This record gives sequence, structure tokens and C-alpha cells, in this order.
Amino acid sequence: MSSPPAYRIETKRLVIRCWDPSDAPLVHAAILASLDHLEPWMPWVEEEPKSLAQRIDLLRQFRGKFDLGEDFIYGIFNTGESEVWGGTGLHTRQGEGLREIGYWIRADQVNNGYATESTAALIRVAFEVDRVRRVEIRCDPVNERSATIPRKLGFTNEGILRQRDQFRGSGRDTQVWSLLALEYPATPASQLPIRAFDATGGVLLE
Repeated sequence: MSSPPAYRIETKRLVIRCWDPSDAPLVHAAILASLDHLEPWMPWVEEEPKSLAQRIDLLRQFRGKFDLGEDFIYGIFNTGESEVWGGTGLHTRQGEGLREIGYWIRADQVNNGYATESTAALIRVAFEVDRVRRVEIRCDPVNERSATIPRKLGFTNEGILRQRDQFRGSGRDTQVWSLLALEYPATPASQLPIRAFDATGGVLLE
């Protein structure tokens, strides 16, 4: 990466930032209120419900990986940071020079455009701060709500990887969407006003 990672990103309606263990009660409440909503799509819900102590430990792991530059997992908060409205990430699992964006939204905050807004913000960070060459979004082909987001933001549907992932003991198809650095300037994401900050509060992007 050509610059430090963005620890905090601000949009008009959201704060998207690195998790801190002190966020555990807020994310705990958000997930417990959303299990039925998330259960059909998110493999990690199989390990729920976690205890608050387990949640704290998980956030410590997320923060450690973030600080080490291994993976970049963010919480999505309201502007006052009094509620967790979801989670997202700029994941490094697809390899060098790539980021994969994943997202979930709290059940009582769906249909407000927060997944699209937070994803657009992370796209800007991926291309303008991290300087990657490609961003991917992967989702279940039958999860139309999830697929709407890359479609809105100018991604290309590259097709379906058949039986690519394991989910509840059986294979599940995965739809792959991609956006390249050369395509990014013409997308809606490039026009989203954001501010991004490093770990010390220094401005990376505005």
C-alpha cells in the first residue's frame, strides 16, 4: 500500500471505522437483533449467539489483524456512534493488489441505502488510498438484495462459481462482481463525498 490504511471513514450519514473491543456491547445488540435476517446468507451466523466476552475477544482479533495490515474489518455506525448499523470490510483474501468488500446491515436499518453508501465509501478508499487494481464483491446468486449493490455501483458480473463455498455442510454457488481501477472514475462511488483518516487522525482523503 502507498499509504497507511484508513481507520476511520465518514460519509454524510455514517461513520465506518475499525472495530475496537469497547464496541462489543453495540455490535452484540445489533447482531442479536438481526439473527433471523442474517441467518440465510452469513456463514458466521452459525456460531451465534456468542457471549459478550466472546464478542470482545473477536473484536480484539479484528483490531489486531487491522493493525498488522492483514485484513481490514470495519463497523458501520450512525454519525453519533451510539448504534452499530452493520459491518463491512476491505478483505485481503483474494490476493495482492485486490480487495473484496463484504457487508451486512442491522435488520431494522435495511432499505435505507446504508450498504450501498458504505460500500461506495470503501471503494473510494480501496482505489484512492490503498491503490489496488481490482475490487470484488461476492454473494449468493439468490441474494438479490446483496447483488443490487454492485450493480448500482458499476461493477461487472463475471459469472457464478459453482459450488464454490461450503455452507451448512453442502456446496453453495458464489456470484462474482468486479470493478477495475481504470473503470472506477466513471462509477457513482467516485463521486461520494467522504473523509478518511489514518490511525492518528491524519487526513488520507477528503
